[in-house]
Amino acid sequence: MTSADFQPNLRLPDPAIEVLDERFLSLRLLSGTVERLATGFYWAEGPVWFGDGRYLLFSDIPNDRILRWDDCSGQLAEFRRPSHNANGLARDRQGRLLACEHRTRRVTRTEHDGRITVLADHYRGKRLNSPNDIVCQRNGAVWFTDPPFGIMGWWEGEPAEPELPHGVYRMDPDGAGLAMVLDDLAGPNGLAFSPDESVLYVVESRARPHRLIWAWDVDGERLSGKRLVVSAEGPGAFDGIAVDQAGNLWCGLGSDGSAAAQPQALDGVRVYDPDGRALAHIHLPERCANLCFGGPRHNRLFMAASHSLYALYVNARGAA
Repeated sequence: MTSADFQPNLRLPDPAIEVLDERFLSLRLLSGTVERLATGFYWAEGPVWFGDGRYLLFSDIPNDRILRWDDCSGQLAEFRRPSHNANGLARDRQGRLLACEHRTRRVTRTEHDGRITVLADHYRGKRLNSPNDIVCQRNGAVWFTDPPFGIMGWWEGEPAEPELPHGVYRMDPDGAGLAMVLDDLAGPNGLAFSPDESVLYVVESRARPHRLIWAWDVDGERLSGKRLVVSAEGPGAFDGIAVDQAGNLWCGLGSDGSAAAQPQALDGVRVYDPDGRALAHIHLPERCANLCFGGPRHNRLFMAASHSLYALYVNARGAA
C-alpha cells in the first residue's frame, strides 16, 4: 500500500497495529484505527499539540512552512510561511511555541503577540549546526539536538560547513545559559524525558551499524550513566520519539535506504517498554519522522510521516 491509496481499515482490531508483546493489549483500543488526517507534504516533522486551542502544529520542512490542523473542523491551514525550514516544535511552560529552524540555524520562541525571540543561534562564538528536535522540562529548561542535517544541502536548509560537533544542548529556564551536554553522538535526533524527568532519551540516528536510542540519568544539567536502550538492529532508522505516562517509548521508524531495507515492514511506529523490549508496531504506508500525544484526553497519537499526517487513539496518555 502507498500513501496515495491509503484507506482506513474497516476490520477491527486494525491489522495495521501489530502486537509484539501481550502487554501491549492493555494499550491498544479494540476500536482504534489508523486515520490519515492530511497529505501532500514534502517532509512532515515535529508535531506539537496545543490543547488550549484544540489544534496541532507540525512542520513541512522543504516547503518552508508550519501547518495547523484543527481538531474541531478537521481543516488544514498554514500557520507560518516562511518558517526558515523549521523542524522540531515544542511548547514552553507559558504555552509559547518553540521552534528549531534549519535555515537560520537557531532556536526561537513565538511570543503570545506573535513576535519572534531568538533563544539560541551560537555557542561559544560559533554558529549552531541546524537545531533538530526540542523538549521543555517542567522547570522551564529547554533541551535540543543539533546535528548538521539542515546544512547538508538545499532541501531542508542551505549548505554550510559545520562549526560545532553534533551536539545536545540545555538552556537554563531563564534563558541566560546554554550548555552543550553531549558531543559524542553521530546525528543526535529525537529526544524525550521519562515521566518523572529523571531519564533523558536521545536517538543517535547516524550510529553504525545500527541506529540507537540511548538513556542518561538527569541531575540538573548533568547527565550520567549512559546506557543503550534500543538498537534498530538492521536497516531500520529511528527519528522522533515520545513517552507515555507509563514510561513506554513510542518511536518513529523507517528504512535507512539500504539494499537490505524492507520499507513496508519497517515504516511506522515501534513501541518499547522502558527497558527496550518491543511491545508493538503501528504499520504506516510511509516512514514516521516524528510523533506526539494530543487530543482533549492526551490519548491520541499524532504521527508526522513523510508526506502525510496520521492519528491513532490508544489506551495510553502522553507523559508531558
